[in-house]
Amino acid sequence: MGKHLFLGDEAIAQAAIDAGLSGVYAYPGTPSTEITEYIQNSATAGERGIHSRWSVNEKTALEAALGMSYAGKRALCCMKHVGLNVAADCFMNAAMSGIHGGLIILTADDPSMHSSQNEQDNRVLGNFAMIPILEPSSQQEAYDMTYEGFGLSEKLGYPILMRITTRMAHSRAGVETRPPREQNPLHFPEDGKQRFILLPALARKRFKALLAAQDSFIRESETSLYNTYFDAPDKTLGILTTGIAFNYLSENYPGGFQHPVLKICQYPLPRKQIERLAGDCGAILVLEEGYPVVEEQLKGFLGRGISIHGRLDGTLRREGELTPDSVGKALGKDVNSYYSVPEIVVQRPPALCTGCGHRDVYEALNEVINTYQGAKVFSDIGCYTLGALPPFRAIDSCIDMGASITMAKGAADAGAFPAVCVIGDSTFTHSGMTGLLDCVNEQTPVTIIISDNETTGMTGGQDSAGTGRLEAICEGIGVAPGHIRVMIPLKKNYEEMKRIIREEIEYKGVSVLIPRRECIQTLKRKHPAKK
Repeated sequence: MGKHLFLGDEAIAQAAIDAGLSGVYAYPGTPSTEITEYIQNSATAGERGIHSRWSVNEKTALEAALGMSYAGKRALCCMKHVGLNVAADCFMNAAMSGIHGGLIILTADDPSMHSSQNEQDNRVLGNFAMIPILEPSSQQEAYDMTYEGFGLSEKLGYPILMRITTRMAHSRAGVETRPPREQNPLHFPEDGKQRFILLPALARKRFKALLAAQDSFIRESETSLYNTYFDAPDKTLGILTTGIAFNYLSENYPGGFQHPVLKICQYPLPRKQIERLAGDCGAILVLEEGYPVVEEQLKGFLGRGISIHGRLDGTLRREGELTPDSVGKALGKDVNSYYSVPEIVVQRPPALCTGCGHRDVYEALNEVINTYQGAKVFSDIGCYTLGALPPFRAIDSCIDMGASITMAKGAADAGAFPAVCVIGDSTFTHSGMTGLLDCVNEQTPVTIIISDNETTGMTGGQDSAGTGRLEAICEGIGVAPGHIRVMIPLKKNYEEMKRIIREEIEYKGVSVLIPRRECIQTLKRKHPAKK
C-alpha cells in the first residue's frame, strides 16, 4: 500500500496484481503494451507465479484467459482496440457463456490514430456483446476499477470490458494502492456443461440468461460510485461526460461547474440519472472520447423533447481526440491556446532505424521489382510498414495483421504477376500462417518475404513467437524446402539477395524468403557499446 506515480497502464497492472490476479494474457499493441510488461517485470507477480508470457495473438490470449477463468482464477486480457477485432469470436461468445473466475478484458483505444489504422471505439463492441463496461476518468479510477472489477465480474457472472484511451494509458498521476488479495483457489463451475458448451439448444438458454442479466447490469450502473451527478445553478445546459473527457471538462471549470454534470464511467447507461439530467436541464451537451456512442443512445431513449449536442451535430469534431480547448469551444468559451506549436517546428515522419535490416530488404526488393511492369508489393503491420514512406516507397498496401499474404494471394488469383508480400516474423505467427496454408493448398504463385528481426519490434522489442522456428513452421505448413530461403540482409550480400528474390519471383509456386538480422534496437540493449 502507498502512493505511487503511475501511468494509467501501470495503475491497471498493479491493481490486477493486488486484486489476486493469476494470469495476464496479451499480444503487444500500443497503447496497451505496458500493462503486461509491468506485470512481467514485477517482483511480486513473479513471487506469486502470475502467468505473464505473451500470446501469439489476441484471439489465443482471450481464449486462454477464459480458460483460466473457467478454472476459477482471476484473469486479465489486454489488447489495443483493433486487437479486439481479432478476439471478437471468443469475445462475443464469452458474453454468452459467462465466466467463473473474474475476467477483465482491457481494450486500449487510440483516438487520433497515433499508432493505429483506425480509431474505433470499442464501447460499441461492449454494447454489441451486452456486457458491462468500465471507462476510468483518472489513473486512480483505473486502479480502483481494476481492483474491484474482478469482484464485479464474479458477482454478475460475466466478463467486464474495461476501455481506456491513449492519454489515459500514457499519462501519469498519483495513485493510492490497496491491500493485496490472495489468488482464487482452483475450482471449476458446477454448471460448466450447461454454460460453456454453446451448442444451439444450450446457447439459446444462455442468450436468454444474458438478456435477463441486463437489469442487474443497469442496477450496478445506477448505484456505481463511478457514475456521479454534480448539481449546479445554471440549468440551461446539462453536461454528460464520460471517461477521460471529464478531465477536459474540469479544466474548463477550475472554480466549480456552472451547469449540472453527469459523469458516466460505468455502463450500461444509468437511465435514472440521465432522466434526471434531462428533466433538470434545457439541453444536453455530450462529451465523450471516441465515437458518439452515448449521444446516439440518448437520442434513442430521450426522444425529441430535448436538444442533444455533441459530435453528431458538429458541436465537436467527429474525428480525433478531445482536448481542453475543444471542450471549451463547445461550451461557448473564448479559448486562448497557450501551447500552440511554433511555425518553426516541422513534423518529422517516422523512419526505419539506421542499421535496420528492413532497409536492406527494401533496397534489394525495389531494384528487382522495378524491372517488372505492374508489380505489386503487399505489406503488413510492423516496423517494415515504414517502407511505404520515402526513400523506399516499396509497398502498396497495409490493411490489418496478416493481410499481406492473403491480399497477395487474391491478387495472384486475379492474374497479377508478380504478387509479392512482406510480413514480419511476429505478425506471421500472429495471423499469417493460415494465409500461407491457403497459398500452399492452391500452389498460388506468390513470393512471401518474412522479414525476421527476431522480435516484436514496433511495440518495443517483445519476444516473437516465431524466433528460431520460421523455417520449420513454413515447411510444416507445406512449403517446399527448396523454396524456403534464408538471407542475411547486409550490404555485402546485396547482389545475392537480389538474385534470390528474382529466382523466387520466377518460380510458379509458393516461395518464402526469410531475410534474418536481429533488430538494431534489441541488439543495442543486449550488447551496449563499450566505453
